[in-house]
Amino acid sequence: MRILVTLLVLAVVGIGGWQLLPSQESKNKTITVGTTDAVTSLDPAGAYDAGSWALFSNVFQSLLTFEPDGVEPVPDAAKSCAFQGGGLKTYQCRLRDDITFPSGRKMTAGDVKYSFERVKKINSDVGPASLFSTLGSVTADDATTVTFHLSSPDATFPLKVATGAGSIVDKDKYPADALRGDSGADGTGPYRLTSYTKDAQADLAPNASYRGYLSGTGRPVELRYYSDSQKLDSAWADKRVDVATRTLPPAMLSKLNPSDPDQRVTESDSSETRNLYLDTRAGSPLHDARVRRAMAWLVNREQLAATVYHGTVDPLYSLIPTGITGHTTSFFDAYPTQSAQKARELLIRAGVTLPVRFTFGYGKGRGSGAEEAAALKRQLEASGLFKVDVQGYEWTDFQKRWAAGKMDAWAVGWVADYPDADTFGSPLVGTDSTMSTGYSNKVVDHLILDSQQYPDRSRAANDFRDIQADVAADVPLIPLWQRKEYVVSTEDVGGGQYLTDGTGVFRLWRLNWI
Repeated sequence: MRILVTLLVLAVVGIGGWQLLPSQESKNKTITVGTTDAVTSLDPAGAYDAGSWALFSNVFQSLLTFEPDGVEPVPDAAKSCAFQGGGLKTYQCRLRDDITFPSGRKMTAGDVKYSFERVKKINSDVGPASLFSTLGSVTADDATTVTFHLSSPDATFPLKVATGAGSIVDKDKYPADALRGDSGADGTGPYRLTSYTKDAQADLAPNASYRGYLSGTGRPVELRYYSDSQKLDSAWADKRVDVATRTLPPAMLSKLNPSDPDQRVTESDSSETRNLYLDTRAGSPLHDARVRRAMAWLVNREQLAATVYHGTVDPLYSLIPTGITGHTTSFFDAYPTQSAQKARELLIRAGVTLPVRFTFGYGKGRGSGAEEAAALKRQLEASGLFKVDVQGYEWTDFQKRWAAGKMDAWAVGWVADYPDADTFGSPLVGTDSTMSTGYSNKVVDHLILDSQQYPDRSRAANDFRDIQADVAADVPLIPLWQRKEYVVSTEDVGGGQYLTDGTGVFRLWRLNWI
């Protein structure tokens, strides 16, 4: 009898265990992921946005990458990387010798050199070349050794190498002085891009040839792109996607119930910010810093967070978000409450005609951009001091317009490239910044360079404090809010909590069937 009972127990346990393990059929079943993040370009030299880099982090490899919630990069395509000698001006990496491109050709140091050089040479107006402002030259010392020679000490350079800007491409497949124009991508990441339809879909298959930081690749994934949050919400409600993220409507997010048995909900802190950028160039109605300060006295972040975003974002009062070393509340210190009187006094001293008229652009389908723009227009016009012409643009057109200085003000979200305050420095407020505001302050530029000399990043906090104080005084941008990250998935999909964090990596390989 004891033997019979034991056999029955083992049989039940075996059946239960078999039910918990994914079958071969489910292992190969595609996981569909929905997002509103658009892809600007499949070429790493031609894109500097969250949607493109999400794809890059799966299709391409960089020399280094980030572990989930990690602050220090770890080797991926490289076996090792380190600064050489003193001064933080020579950075050398030794490559793995077992990485092959889809063509079957082995990756070499020549490909790495080529990839970094073409980013700088092409210098796309919506590309990531600004990240390598301290990179003077690159040498391929032998087949597996590459050395970066920096123009100034930059302790943050390894962090930049680990981003989408450091994606390594096949030099035989990508032109040296122009962006690749087809719908293909030849990378060595954990996924192969098997098909791509712009603004619609990207199909990703696990790359069996992948060699790098990860111990293995994930499930097949189909990325579906939606033009706005409502369409993504409809796809989720109709069960046309297994995972939905970035970005669902705030009203829907505010009602999510983590205890709902039919779905999995992940809410986490994020270092993504959103700012209102202002054209500081001569000829712009916002050229005078006093006009920009007047705007800062009128913006009500709490109202935006509560009404437009239903409490799914937090008001932000400085360039650097909370949770990042160096964060301050410089805009709260300078503009502690809304004051039409102080705004009027500044405009009178500036001698401008009232109301000040300017154009305000936003990206269509980018979360609640339209509602946010309408709310900001009401806030600025309520005093009678400003008249705002609001216009929405398709994402790629929107990027080109701000790069060309064709708008007076524009609101854009900024996803941290890497977990360091430096990612909010030069790209946003340095001379020739990615945001193309025309802002240039020699003191700020000096502080940015000075902050990069500290391997112990906590020692750069004073420089970042001073940068934020200068930005609050000059107002080339007005911080609006800091995002909370949400991922929802069906009850049979796990790993959503690892999909995204503050490192800029989109970990599709962590998704799995339960």
